[in-house]
Formats: sequence, C-alpha cells, structure tokens
Amino acid sequence: MPGIDECLLEVMRLPGARGAAVVDWTSGLALGTIGDSPNGDHEATAAETAEVARMAAEQPVFALSVPEPLTGPGGNDVTATGASPPVEDVIVTTRAGYHIIRFVETAFDSSVFLHLWLDRSDGNLALARMRLGEMAERLVLA
Repeated sequence: MPGIDECLLEVMRLPGARGAAVVDWTSGLALGTIGDSPNGDHEATAAETAEVARMAAEQPVFALSVPEPLTGPGGNDVTATGASPPVEDVIVTTRAGYHIIRFVETAFDSSVFLHLWLDRSDGNLALARMRLGEMAERLVLA
C-alpha cells in the first residue's frame, strides 16, 4: 500500500499529468505535492482546491438519502449511510485541462483528497478518474 510520495509518483505516470497533490480539505494544507501547479504555487492551489472540495462535500444536495437499501451488483444489499464525504470526486474542466479532486476515505475523518491537474490535449479523463479511484483506495496515510 503506497504512502503519499509513492501515490503522487504513480499519479504523475498518467498520460497528460501536469501536477498533483494530496490535500487536507478542512485546513487547505498540502500533505504532498509533485509536478507543476496551475498558478505556480502548490500551497495556494491546495487552499483553493480545498474550498471547492469543501463546498461539494458539505452540500446536502449531493448526500445520498435513500430510505430503503439499494440492491447492488449480484443482488447484495447496499445500505445508504450518507458517510462523509458523500461525494466521490469533483471534475472541473477548463479550456486547457481538467482538475480532478478525488476524496480519500480514511479510518479517522476522511478529510483528505487527491488533486490531479491533467492536460486536456494529452490526458485521458476517464482513465485518470479510474486510476485516481484505485489510488485513493490504496493510499496509506500515516
């Protein structure tokens, strides 16, 4: 299971990756960064993306509230718990790129996300989203 540095190195192997960070969305602090930053300052980018993450995660409209269990793949019951954060990821599209914010579930307070800045012409948004999900599941925060 990779730590922050290993995870960021793996993220940068994605086609079109320009920069990435692991950020605490409650404080806006970068726990780790790699590559370029859209505005040239990783700490400012972390604080700005944390605001976007916080806005998405705290909005009740995005919370899953289903009174009865859902049926998952294979007929398994999936209970709608409304666990925090209720959002898996946020994608912001600009003319030149994509910003993917992927929330990381942790044993303590789940207040961490991966932020990937992806070049629009070289990147594959679907692949990046899938890989970030896999990395978020394996990331070890110690």
